[in-house]
Amino acid sequence: MIKNYRALEQFERDFVRNHTLSHTQAMKLVAGMWREGVTLGVLPPRDPLEGIEVDIRISKVLNACLKNFFHK
Repeated sequence: MIKNYRALEQFERDFVRNHTLSHTQAMKLVAGMWREGVTLGVLPPRDPLEGIEVDIRISKVLNACLKNFFHK
């Protein structure tokens, strides 16, 4: 459990500012996070389409906003 979220946020900002990841490093990071999710039992999702309706509605709103923004 994170007790000092401000310290964590500062660490993340400093890390991102001072470190870059290669594509290979980024893929290893994603693979590790996926393995952790599998170990915790939260990945893969039981129903991959769960919540898709919300995602579609959000996409429609964002696309409409972008169309309006760029056509002005």
